[in-house]
Amino acid sequence: MDNFQTILRFFMNQKAAIGYSFMALLTLGGERVFSMVSFQCPCNHDQNFTYGLTFLLGPAAVLLVLGLFFSSKLWRLYTGCCLNPMKLCPRGNCFNCLRVFTSIFTGACVAPVMWLSVALLNGTFYECAISGLNNNLVVDVFCKNKTMKCREELAQVPCDRSKLSNVERMELLLMFRAQSQILGWCIIITAAFVGLLGTCYRNCRSKVSYLQLTFSKRYLEKEKEYFDAFAVDYATKLAQRNLQSFFENRDPDPFPFPNHKAWEEISALYTFSRSEQCYSTLQRYVEKTDRDFTPEKRPVLDMEHGIEMR
Repeated sequence: MDNFQTILRFFMNQKAAIGYSFMALLTLGGERVFSMVSFQCPCNHDQNFTYGLTFLLGPAAVLLVLGLFFSSKLWRLYTGCCLNPMKLCPRGNCFNCLRVFTSIFTGACVAPVMWLSVALLNGTFYECAISGLNNNLVVDVFCKNKTMKCREELAQVPCDRSKLSNVERMELLLMFRAQSQILGWCIIITAAFVGLLGTCYRNCRSKVSYLQLTFSKRYLEKEKEYFDAFAVDYATKLAQRNLQSFFENRDPDPFPFPNHKAWEEISALYTFSRSEQCYSTLQRYVEKTDRDFTPEKRPVLDMEHGIEMR
């Protein structure tokens, strides 16, 4: 049992690395499915570039949007900012707001960078896109010291319909593949160095020690885990209370519930202060001595979504 707990604790501590590895496997599998099942290069000068670039950048753009869409940090910062723009820059600290947005965008870029790296290392999409360029400079690079037929048949090279000899065709394909893989490795190396430099800068600017920073991350993970559990439990109890009141045709029992101001305070993004040893906005709120326990008389929600607004 102890060995099992040790293994389980190891996987829990490495869940970020495991998540990224799983994402990489999904990206690799998705790229193989796209290249083998749905991708068919049209092999003409007018469509090759657009078609190849669409398959290369299109999924990356979708993954970026999904990364932003599923970012809880983004929605904590953005929700309600149209009514209260100061939520974007609490305490007027625009630099901190920019730092948070950079962190959100960087996190959302992980999956797109993985896709671009895998797609370029494979080379199928790049071969189609680059063969459709009519730019004289590009054509001169690939058809240097070759016959005029190379210029005319360049767009046909990714397919088997090219009139070039097999030797010339394989030579061009190898050039396409080499350039694609070089770009793929450039993206991987750049992403690795940017990630390392970003981590070094963030830790260098940290106002707490490494162990306290580690503790803070563990605390936030546990707080989120227990918050989700408490939210489900309280939502279940509130639903049961309301349904019981409705079906039994009587006034509902009193139900303790945080007021609107409390929800606003714990939903804000946390900024560290040396004057207090807190690790989240929730801890900062519950340790306040002047908390407002006045309950809400009715929900503060938007009429647009079918609920009354106070």
